[in-house]
Order: sequence, then structure tokens, then C-alpha cells
Amino acid sequence: METYVRLLCPECGKNWQDSPGDLPEPARTFNCPNCHASRPLSEFARTEHDLQNLKKF
Repeated sequence: METYVRLLCPECGKNWQDSPGDLPEPARTFNCPNCHASRPLSEFARTEHDLQNLKKF
């Protein structure tokens, strides 16, 4: 079973999901694929559960 993390851009509202293995560490800067906003990846996690999955994997 593959785990997915739900992401939400705090600037443009883009909603998507991705595999935690395809994403950088939660503290690293991440760019929204839609509006290119730059923030720590942890700020894109939709819920606390998604943030925990980012940290776990």
C-alpha cells in the first residue's frame, strides 16, 4: 500500500496529493507547482495527519 500526503497551497489554494518519498524534508523550501509560492513544505500539509506522514517517511 502506498502512502500519499495531501497538500494545499496556502497562497493559491491548489489542492493535490503526492507520495512522501517524492517530496523533500518538511523543513526544506518547496515551490507550489501552480503559483510557485516558496514556503517550507510543512506549510503545504493539509492536515496534522498529512504533516505526520511527511515526517514519518
